[in-house]
Formats: sequence, structure tokens, C-alpha cells
Amino acid sequence: MNKNIIGSLIIFVMILSFLGYSLYQKIYGNSVAKNTNLYIYKKDSFEILQQKIKPFVKDLDDFNWVANKKKFNTPKGGHYTLVKGMSNNDLVNLLRIGAQTPVQVSFNNQNTLGAFVKRISTQIESDSISLYKSFTDKNFLSKYNLTEKTVLQICIPNTYEFYWTTSPEKFRNKLFEYYNTFWNTNRKAKAKQLNLTQTEVITLASIVQKETAKLKERPKVAGLYLNRLKKGWPLQADPTIIYVLKENKGPDFVVKRVLTKDLAIKSPYNTYLNVGLPPSLIAMADKSSIDAVLNAENHNYYYMCADVDHIGYHKFAKSLRQHNSNALQYRRWLNKNGIRR
Repeated sequence: MNKNIIGSLIIFVMILSFLGYSLYQKIYGNSVAKNTNLYIYKKDSFEILQQKIKPFVKDLDDFNWVANKKKFNTPKGGHYTLVKGMSNNDLVNLLRIGAQTPVQVSFNNQNTLGAFVKRISTQIESDSISLYKSFTDKNFLSKYNLTEKTVLQICIPNTYEFYWTTSPEKFRNKLFEYYNTFWNTNRKAKAKQLNLTQTEVITLASIVQKETAKLKERPKVAGLYLNRLKKGWPLQADPTIIYVLKENKGPDFVVKRVLTKDLAIKSPYNTYLNVGLPPSLIAMADKSSIDAVLNAENHNYYYMCADVDHIGYHKFAKSLRQHNSNALQYRRWLNKNGIRR
């Protein structure tokens, strides 16, 4: 065979091999330059998708070529985990079928529904207004005997797994499922023994939680309030007064000290004027507070006051005389430290 022909064939094969290798690399070679989390909104166009992935792929033109060949031009919203070394073929397939990676949604002790939905809106695609509307939907509230005040009780603080594009309604319904799971047979039985409904347990738990941040003290505080309920006494819980003040003056109103005049404010949440539990929870109650009520300490304490010798804890008393002595010590401490409000 003519040497020129052989040479031409070799060159042709080399060119063919190079083109084949280039084509293979374009489709199956490493494309994603680094690990990243990609968030695509449902309304995002393909052009917006291109802008979002450009910083993470080695060659956007190669990605576009593969996407075109696979007829991919409409991205599906979601949270996607891009792994370093992922090929354009894998990337296009991931985005085309919408193979999302779930996100971890967490919340704890948001005092109001507004604060809660604001926190959630930073973790999933839904905005706070849409989330608020879903939780205050009249049909949902009526179906489960809830109100705009009590609906916060279905939000048990924890970390949950959701798809980033979960709709407000599905998010709400899923939380309600978790709430029902939390209220297992054992917890329901304990609530029944206390002669309290689930709503009443959580209402009391919210007061206990606001009363003390010390987990080991919560069962004792819960036991004290249960003692007062059994006696038919007012709870006289300062956290409910603070709740009323914040309702009247706004959530940012700072209350460092409950004043005597505050105890006369007319409100169904004023547990100095009203006997029994307030109409609803006063803040989001976490598991420790709910279980503190369900597993309350059995004791004979009816009074408590902040302990100035152990900040954050309380002094408990069985008699009003002892309580008055503790309260006087606390007031003197407040005055000495210039705490007026």
C-alpha cells in the first residue's frame, strides 16, 4: 500500500479518535468542578438555570450541547446536590427528572406563628405569606378543631426532612402527621391520667417552658402548676402576663420585670385574674416541656420565685408565708440591680 495512503489513514484514525475522545469527554467526562448545592425555583427558565450552574461547570457550552441533544430545556425546581466530577450527562439527567436532595428543616421555640413561618421560609422555597395562609386556612382549622391561636401546637420543634419545593399545604400536613405520631399511645394515656387534653397539655407546657430554661427543673415547675389546677387556684404564671404585654405592645417589647399593675390587665391570658389554663399556648412548646408536664414531679409545692442565689433557677415553697419571704428577697435583688422593667 502506498505510504501516502497509509499515512493519510493513520492521520484519519487519529483525528477520528481525537473527535471520539472529545465527544466522550463532552458527554461523560468530568464537568462539575466542585461540590455545591443548587437551588432551582419552579419559575426558573433554562436561561436562569444556565446562569446558576455556570460557576460550577468547567464548560457551559458543553453542558448546553448535551442538554440540547437530550432535549432538555425546562428545568424542574428543587434542591440538587452537585458532586465534583459529575458529567454533563449525569447533570442533565439529574435536572431533567428532578432528582432532588431533601433539605433538613429545623425550628425551635418560635413564640408566634408569624415568627415560625418566617423561619421556615428561609429553609424551603415557599414564602412566609403562603405558609401563614396554609396554617390559618379555615377549612384545615375547622377539620381538626384548631384555631389561629392553637394551630402552633402542631409544630413540634425538631429537625425534619423535606423537599425544598414542598408546597405550604404539604408542609403543614406533614407537620400535622409528625404531631400525631408524637402523640403516641403512651403520651395520650398520661394526658388522660392528668385529665387534660393534648391542647391543654401543650398550653401548660408552653408556660413551663417560658418559666424556666433549665430542663431538669421543668418537671418540678409542671408539678407545681398541676397542684394549683387541682386546687382550683389561679396559676399566677408571670409568663402569661409577659405574653399579654407583648400582645398589647408588640413582640419586640422587652419585659425584664413584671409589675404589680400588670397583674390587673384584663385578658383571658392573665392567669392572675383567671382560674385555669389560658385559651391557648403562649409560645411553641418543645418535647422536653411537653414531657415535663406528662411526667411532672409529685410534690406539695404551690409557690415559686426566682432564686437570686442560683440565677436561672427557682425557689419553691409549700406555704404562702415562705413564698412571701422568697419573693421579698427577689424584689430586693431586682431593686438593688436597678431592674425596673
